[in-house]
Amino acid sequence: MTVAVLAVLVTLLAAATLAPLSRQTHWWIRDWDFPRLQVASFALVLLAAELWLLDANDSAAQTLLGITLLCLFYQAWWIFPYTRLYPNEVMACPDADAHVRLRIMTSNVLMTNRNVAGLMALVRRHDPDVLVTLETNLWWQMQMAPLEADYPYRISCPLENLYGMHVYSRLPLENCSTRFLVQEGVPSMHATIVLPSGDRVEAHFLHPAPPSPTENAESSERDAELLLVAREVAGRRTPLIVAGDLNDVAWSETTRLFRKISGLLDPRVGRGMFNTFHAGHWFMRWPLDHLFHSRHFTLSFIRRLPAFGSDHFPVLVELALDAARGACQDGLHADANDRKEAEEKIEAEAATARVGDKLR
Repeated sequence: MTVAVLAVLVTLLAAATLAPLSRQTHWWIRDWDFPRLQVASFALVLLAAELWLLDANDSAAQTLLGITLLCLFYQAWWIFPYTRLYPNEVMACPDADAHVRLRIMTSNVLMTNRNVAGLMALVRRHDPDVLVTLETNLWWQMQMAPLEADYPYRISCPLENLYGMHVYSRLPLENCSTRFLVQEGVPSMHATIVLPSGDRVEAHFLHPAPPSPTENAESSERDAELLLVAREVAGRRTPLIVAGDLNDVAWSETTRLFRKISGLLDPRVGRGMFNTFHAGHWFMRWPLDHLFHSRHFTLSFIRRLPAFGSDHFPVLVELALDAARGACQDGLHADANDRKEAEEKIEAEAATARVGDKLR
């Protein structure tokens, strides 16, 4: 009976581990990219139970132990770069001159959340140069009006569909635009931030729709938006950042492909996961809110800020423009297969959109 129960649990573990290997874009497949830490923890507990309850000399027990170990090591391989045991991908630079620093706070506020005071208190305490808010509708825009005195440069797109977005900046913004890259009603914002030094930073703020039974049945829309931006910024020689709630985890195939195609760096590598969702469930959290940047920057700090009623924690990142030191930093690299896969994902979504336009 014990062996049978453990065999069922090992089968479930193996299914959860193997599912993301599929290139299927159905939400119930792609969502298994998210809980790798939880699945690894389950594998560790299961391994301990097997060692305690089973006879290690029995062939069936050895099979169960072997499968469990393989699953554990495979899940750990994905999340290991987001631990302090892994080398930093981005160099630390805590004492950079103020005129080359850029402090960005991103926050998915949860549109139905009404604790504006909590968010405003965090903004006053941490004093970001740029604040990016997601899920902000007209109500949130009106409530955040007091910020406008300190943040005179703004991009606004209030929406009632959970995809409203606002950018507040005390630094000048140039070439501002709001674009709908893949889906109607799902905006992205793009601008050039002018630092006190006069240097210009190209910024892209995203919030693609997630694969889920209540949103998009497949991940193709999210994947296409991320990869369109990755393709657009690849090879740029100017300082550049991409930030927002990407509705994807740092260790997924899609986010890794985004990093390969774009050439951008992840300051969390070697520093921690900085899990931002779900703020209300400590046992089910993963990193959905991201900031990637070009090699022009080093890192002053990255912090997950306290919750204020949203289902996401805000994130605060301060970068230092330091192209000389940053030039030796290295991230992921795309090969021919990666570029082909990215183009296929973009084209597949474009083809779907064209068919949809014809049907309408």
